[in-house]
Amino acid sequence: QVQLVESGGGRVESGGSLRLSCVASGVIFSGNMGWYRQVPGKQRELVASIFTDSNTDYTTSVKGRFTISRDNTKKTVFLQMNSLKPEDTGIYYCNSVVDGFRYLWGQGTQVTVSS
Repeated sequence: QVQLVESGGGRVESGGSLRLSCVASGVIFSGNMGWYRQVPGKQRELVASIFTDSNTDYTTSVKGRFTISRDNTKKTVFLQMNSLKPEDTGIYYCNSVVDGFRYLWGQGTQVTVSS
């Protein structure tokens, strides 16, 4: 059974940094993965992706501030978040970014950025 466990969230002031981690178990960890953000009342949004060839992609609002990376040996995906803004607040989840395919969602990790 696949399990995704996110961690590293917290409360920071605007301009601060956080590093999120997502550990996957029960899966061959070589696929295309991403970090999603959920804000109350809005659809879950994909903010960063990393592909099997190590290419990355970011939604416009986080480009230049967030960096996604992975360690396949540890089945872990990271999201380094710098220059955080209040609008980055939300629950962050990791999951596959393959079209039409998602693992069971983990519990996510809460990020709160105060102004």
